[in-house]
Amino acid sequence: MSRVSFADRGRLIWYAVRRGLSHVAGRFAASRLLALFRLGGRNERIAIAPQSLRTADPTRASEIYSGRFALAGKIVVCDGRSPFEMEPPTPDWAASLLGFGWLRHMRAAETAAARANARALVEEWIALQGGWNGVAWRPEIVSRRIVSWLTQASLILADADVRFYRRFIRSLARQVRFLRWTAGDAQDGVPRLQAAIALTYAALCMTGQTRHLKRATKRLSAELDRQILADGGHVSRNPGALIELLADLLPLAQAFTSRNVAPPPALLNAVDRMMPMLRFFRHSDKTFALFNGMGPTAQDLLATILAYDDARGRPVANAIHSGYQRIEARDTVVLMDTGAPPPLAVSADAHAGCLSFELSSRQQRIVVNCGLPAAGKGNWRHLARATAAHSTVTFNQTSSCDFYDTRVMRRVFGTLIAGGPSRIAATRDADDHAEQVRVSHDGYADKFGVIHQRTVTLSADGRRLEGEDIFLPARGEALPAKLPDEFAVRFHLHPTIRVARVDDGHGVMLTLPNRDVWAFLAHEDRVDIEESVYLGGRTGPRRTVQLVIHGHARRAPRVEWTFALTSETLPTGAGARGAREQTQDLSR
Repeated sequence: MSRVSFADRGRLIWYAVRRGLSHVAGRFAASRLLALFRLGGRNERIAIAPQSLRTADPTRASEIYSGRFALAGKIVVCDGRSPFEMEPPTPDWAASLLGFGWLRHMRAAETAAARANARALVEEWIALQGGWNGVAWRPEIVSRRIVSWLTQASLILADADVRFYRRFIRSLARQVRFLRWTAGDAQDGVPRLQAAIALTYAALCMTGQTRHLKRATKRLSAELDRQILADGGHVSRNPGALIELLADLLPLAQAFTSRNVAPPPALLNAVDRMMPMLRFFRHSDKTFALFNGMGPTAQDLLATILAYDDARGRPVANAIHSGYQRIEARDTVVLMDTGAPPPLAVSADAHAGCLSFELSSRQQRIVVNCGLPAAGKGNWRHLARATAAHSTVTFNQTSSCDFYDTRVMRRVFGTLIAGGPSRIAATRDADDHAEQVRVSHDGYADKFGVIHQRTVTLSADGRRLEGEDIFLPARGEALPAKLPDEFAVRFHLHPTIRVARVDDGHGVMLTLPNRDVWAFLAHEDRVDIEESVYLGGRTGPRRTVQLVIHGHARRAPRVEWTFALTSETLPTGAGARGAREQTQDLSR
């Protein structure tokens, strides 16, 4: 089912056509033939090499030297051939290879062999794909390669002869010219903003590009104003976008200072808004909540970025523009998705997880969403974006959003969200005893005539989370009798949680790795324990379980549930051993 309007469909088609035309024009603009008629470029050189904040591992340098490229979860052994001649195992592997982000590992090795190997690989790429390659010259990849080459210029150019220096500069200038033509047609969202960042880097770091600084700064400011929301979130609603963008924006601000140029106000304002949102999305274990495309948290990079946060204040509670709510009490954190899907053009990674929540306590994750893995996203994306992969309610085994998925559009944009919750009402209330968030959405109103309302209340001591899911008629005073009304209230558990069923079937005991024991109670409803998968870990997909309450909305229009900390340490003795044995059986 697709709700894409004719106007939106027309805009997508026109964008795809324009992107193709711009790609051709950019290829001509970057061609050697055109470069022959340009007087500029011969005196270009690298003025500064900006800092790279991304974590580097010097042991990876020896692997690359031996021809073993472990990128995006796949390993390719070159056996004496150039990696740029190898058949990529996945598109993600190709993008990682051609973006040259792995150069930072070679720089960390700090050896002459690593410097020579880096220079040789750059020269191989210039010889094999520097003229043209359909994948390597996609604007999104060109952006990453420009930034990588500039930040690692001291590695690449150390001990280089004049001939290589000139070839390197000519190739870099060609890529910048190409990106200047095609940046506006990069995929909307983070890739398009990264293209603006790359052009600004080039204008600051290359002497022959400084005449383009004003235009590059204007493009960058416009993208920041459009993509960074008033509360600091990103327009895509993906928490991970903040980490990726700040890893480039913070060194970019320093590059302005190094060239004695004032950073644009839009850059400084965007960074000031984004930094508090990093703390907003962090759980008590310092990892990010798994919403809207977020995968494993790069904790080393996150810690590096947070070191630039001078304020270090308490995160906001109500991110109204980004569509998220945070409740925090003592050592317990609840994060909840209370927003509509992002705009169509930036929804390729967005999930149908409205009113889903995550719960953590004392540096332990308890309730999670499935998330996305760091590698092999294509294999899981369809399942991970569905509402059933989130800790919320599904109706009749369908998602609360509609996905626009055609073969042609998928190749250009990915699978977009064409429709979903549009009317979302959220309120907060607090007193000395508890804090409460009440939210409703209409994602199932057109399909099944149902409004889903969820209320969560966290006690002031952080030991009790009470929840209530209510199913209200979208029209009239009763749910439509002729439409299916089956629901499932899902609570996906972190794979480290051990589960033991309570005898009456209405509750479950949850044992955390720190030996805290939480009880889940469904009061009048039966709790089923079903299989699930956790995709947001750094070690790849892991089996886990989910607690599910099944029912029919006309018979049970209200479902109440509670998570409560019953003991801060697991008792010893036969009872504890029995609980552990039940847990192991249920987790298999």
